[in-house]
Amino acid sequence: MDLSIIVPIYNEEINLPVLYARLAAMLDALLLEVEVIFVNDGSRDRSLELMQGFAARDPRMHYITFSRNFGHQVAITAGLDLSRGAAVVVMDGDLQDPPELIPQLYAKLHEGYEVVYAKRRSRQGESAIKLFTAKMFYRILARITSVNIPIDTGDFRIVSRKVVEALKLMPEQNKFIRGQISWIGYRQTFLEFDRSERAGGEPGYTYSKLIKLALDGITSFSDLPLRMASIGGFAVSGVAFLVMLYAIYARFFLKNYGVGWPSLMVSVLFLGGIQLMAIGVIGEYVARLGANTRQRPLYIIDETDLPRPKPNA
Repeated sequence: MDLSIIVPIYNEEINLPVLYARLAAMLDALLLEVEVIFVNDGSRDRSLELMQGFAARDPRMHYITFSRNFGHQVAITAGLDLSRGAAVVVMDGDLQDPPELIPQLYAKLHEGYEVVYAKRRSRQGESAIKLFTAKMFYRILARITSVNIPIDTGDFRIVSRKVVEALKLMPEQNKFIRGQISWIGYRQTFLEFDRSERAGGEPGYTYSKLIKLALDGITSFSDLPLRMASIGGFAVSGVAFLVMLYAIYARFFLKNYGVGWPSLMVSVLFLGGIQLMAIGVIGEYVARLGANTRQRPLYIIDETDLPRPKPNA
């Protein structure tokens, strides 16, 4: 198998027929042995029925369906686990990642690279708030992590079989695929493209899911939040010590006997807030340690027309 194409799907009934037509046209011209793996991540519409129809009439098309919704990154992981291609493309199913770019990614990979990611030159059809938050997230993540995670990129990329096998050795529950690929290393490069607006339907990534993805990325590749909690604790303790010295000086030298309830309440609330924030940061890391310790499978496959992998740990 020359190439595998993994497409995670969540409620993409509207976009799937157009996606299939564009993929089929591209593959007809590519002249390679290719498999397309649609991963149904607990869709509630007719997405699974459409994928099964594609597989029934086109031997290049395959599907995996989960027992429930496990998340976009886990869907990508399942596709990687079952893929058989010497090279593997990961792309979204909302047509924002153009299938027509795949031949260029494949050609670039064979110039001696192990990873070629698609870098967004522009992003159409997205609000100013989303564009700003995405831009800030990628740049903050690049600064606070020790891994060189490319900015302005998503999961749309092509990787070699060598990278896929390395990803299978990374068993963490809170997946951040683009960060893991950067951590693996090897020769990596990019191709720029203009990202189109979503073809139809509602985005699968809500703001709450985007926040969770951001937390997974930060906690997986950076200890800075823990350091900030420690530094904040020392800073607050230093300020409290200075306030204590001033209170002693005011009491014995300035003869200031004021009650000071407002300052006392502000100090208590401020210190309490800092403590709760630090506990919350530590809790995020502990929760991820607990998830990995339980060693539950990342996903449960309900049905597939591909040979099933060994259970994930």
